[in-house]
Amino acid sequence: MTSTSESVLTQIPFFRYPHLFNQYRDETLAAMIDVMERGAFILQKDCADFERGIEQFLNVKHAIGVANGTDGLIIALRTAGVQPGDEVIVPSHTYVASAAAIHFVGAAPVLVDCLDDHLIDPDAVDAAVSSKTTCIMPIQLNGRTANMTALQQIADRHKLVIVEDAAQGLGSKFKGRNAGTFGVAAEFSLYPAKVLGCFGDGGLITTNDDRVAEKARLLRDHGRNDAGLVVSWGLNSRLDNLQAAILNVRLKHFHAEIERRRELARLYREGLGEVDELLLPPGPGDDPDHFDVYQNYEIEAARRDDLRAHLERDGVRTIIQWAGTPVHGFGLPGVRLTDLPRTRLLFERCFLLPMNTSLADDEIRYVCSSIRRFYGRAD
Repeated sequence: MTSTSESVLTQIPFFRYPHLFNQYRDETLAAMIDVMERGAFILQKDCADFERGIEQFLNVKHAIGVANGTDGLIIALRTAGVQPGDEVIVPSHTYVASAAAIHFVGAAPVLVDCLDDHLIDPDAVDAAVSSKTTCIMPIQLNGRTANMTALQQIADRHKLVIVEDAAQGLGSKFKGRNAGTFGVAAEFSLYPAKVLGCFGDGGLITTNDDRVAEKARLLRDHGRNDAGLVVSWGLNSRLDNLQAAILNVRLKHFHAEIERRRELARLYREGLGEVDELLLPPGPGDDPDHFDVYQNYEIEAARRDDLRAHLERDGVRTIIQWAGTPVHGFGLPGVRLTDLPRTRLLFERCFLLPMNTSLADDEIRYVCSSIRRFYGRAD
């Protein structure tokens, strides 16, 4: 990777949104012009091609494009049979949309703790199962897939379904199997900042169940079947065909996107692995059960707020996910007040370092050098 100039090295934004367009500018423009010249805007060939591309990439039977990830979760839960009055177990370390989707199907989110890799704790899930529990919703967070073996054993023992919130997990694997292929249904977000992102909102539902896929296609398009007849109540939640055309361009380069993120994670591990005050994500290859794609690079740090202020002075922008608040901390109606000690500690220490393919190697080294200086480590 070519070194950047010193002026750029000292101004590192958290995310460069123009990069999404400029990265594959000519291919993207050609795809957009083609769609507009054909007047192919709603549920056209581009959307079908994208769905088939995802099916092949994930080795899953059905991929259904929807308007956004939250709609995808609502539809996935409904097609999985979650009913009003049910309980769905979900980690509190997630975006509020995960719990909101449960709420809007009439069920209750039961929030549980996470592990040191920031993903759902299977032991906490097992302890939270009640007579009302019908579903476990693991969050495939930060580009990492949860321990699906343990979760499936719990689901089988208690006769529960699994619906994956894989919004941040596309391309990640557990024991060689892709996120989004474990449960009865799964959802992905295609928001611009995701590993595979479009130029607005977009989402996906995946399933290997023909019945679930049929219901999901009806729900996303006003309950209309292939003949255009309304056979059930439905929503207006179709993946925009122009966005699908953009995603088809980006999907062609998706393997390179993933590998570059893994290279950046290796650089962070090399630069920060000896700093005892930090807890880093597992490095690429550290755990043979996991293939991580590093949607985010979420670390824990002693003196977190002081470190973030130091990085800001050095021109490095960072964020804390979700306003620094787990779902159970917002005081939303219907959410049980509970103490989740690992999640509480996490939100006292966690934040995200820049992680995207606009970054040069030297920018990652600059971030690492700044952090080492903060903790008194010599370069």
